[in-house]
Amino acid sequence: LATIPPDDPATYDMLCRAETIGVFQVESRAQMAMLPRLRPRRFYDLVVEVSVVRPGPITGGMVHPYLRRRRGEEPVEYPHPSLEPVLKKTLGVPLFQEQVMKLAMIAADYTPGEADQLRRDMAAWRRTGQMDKHYERLTGRMIAKGIPREFAERVFNQIKGFGDYGFPESHAASFALIAYATAWMRCHHPVVFTCGLLNAQPMGFYHPATIVEDARRMGIALRPIDVNLSAWDCTLEETGRPGRRRFALRMGLRYVKGLGAEQGARIETARRAGPFRQIESFAARTGLGEKALAALSATGAFESLGVDRRGALWLARGVLRLPRPALPLDPAEAAPGFAPLDRLETIGWDRRHSHHSVRGHPLAPLRPALRALGLPEARALNRMPDGRRVRYAGLVLNRQHPSTAKGVVFMTLEDETGLVNLVVWPAVFAAQAALARTASFLGVTGTLQAQEGVTHLVVERFWLPELERRPEAMQSRDFR
Repeated sequence: LATIPPDDPATYDMLCRAETIGVFQVESRAQMAMLPRLRPRRFYDLVVEVSVVRPGPITGGMVHPYLRRRRGEEPVEYPHPSLEPVLKKTLGVPLFQEQVMKLAMIAADYTPGEADQLRRDMAAWRRTGQMDKHYERLTGRMIAKGIPREFAERVFNQIKGFGDYGFPESHAASFALIAYATAWMRCHHPVVFTCGLLNAQPMGFYHPATIVEDARRMGIALRPIDVNLSAWDCTLEETGRPGRRRFALRMGLRYVKGLGAEQGARIETARRAGPFRQIESFAARTGLGEKALAALSATGAFESLGVDRRGALWLARGVLRLPRPALPLDPAEAAPGFAPLDRLETIGWDRRHSHHSVRGHPLAPLRPALRALGLPEARALNRMPDGRRVRYAGLVLNRQHPSTAKGVVFMTLEDETGLVNLVVWPAVFAAQAALARTASFLGVTGTLQAQEGVTHLVVERFWLPELERRPEAMQSRDFR
């Protein structure tokens, strides 16, 4: 952390574009929507960024005033001269827990004992209901000092919001340091960043498949799971001309669904004696059972041995069951031939059996059909103007119901070019709740809101894309 260059312009440019999948604290949909509005250019901006998308500032109505003042759209004013030292760093708007406590002491003349009781009641107000007794004391004393009632009410609501979740400034600064460090790593060493992120799963907001797709959009060379080349963890493989340290990302055996770390270690140990040439000798050298062999086969991990997935599964299920002949025999019947998987099927097998695919996004093979229906890519949609009415289809990444959103549901859809953020009003969600809650491949119709560098699609209705090829797997959790 101490050697990372401070205030790196390229890192802040990336943050302002909200290219933050996997970046600590600022990868959520809400943070991605805030970054282009706040446009951080220095470290303290990140301290504010990680703090502002919290129930405390949101409930207290402090977010939009801060943004308007930051952009110069309204003057920086203080509700009382005594509060300028408390609020100067945040443009007259309280954003941190310490500021809220100081407001109570300075603006409402709370004694240290009263402030400590406020802190206790604030932390437990939903359980005890004790915050109500502070309402008259806080607002009444502020109004008596000449502070506008509207501001006093907002401060009280923010204090209640901090009972749900809010940051002290010191806590926010610690988080911001890690956010900046991970953003710098993503910006300047994306393959290292992605490799570490994949090895740290499960964590964060996004499924490994989304992290892999983000890596592809960053131009990272991705290489599949391979019994001769993959370690347990994902690793870096040097590529390009000698002397130029460029790396590809090799997916690790940890992403084979159904394979354990102990089994992965047996593969690595057996491989030290030399590369594997056949599935039969692989099974003999590693001692793995049929289940592990089938799991590796389904991910395509034996393809470097010249065996496709279906052929590998056939061999894996027979190699341990059939007795070895005492004499070399010439079989009268040849091994069966299997129809090869096409690209969409290959990606589907990848996602079902290894939680990701380095061979492409599921919607890439379907793009001609989607284009024929007039459905844009995410990249094109996010460049369209405000107010445009559009239809779009993508894979559902997440559904969020924030307590501060008054019933509004936020969803994120994905295709091979990027993400699309949806805003779903309560009535729209309720009208099609079954479809909105369960479909993994979803079509939407709505109107774009494109403001301050942030695009949302406000949903009018949901529907299922009617494609000639829409395999059932695309409606399963495994295919996301």
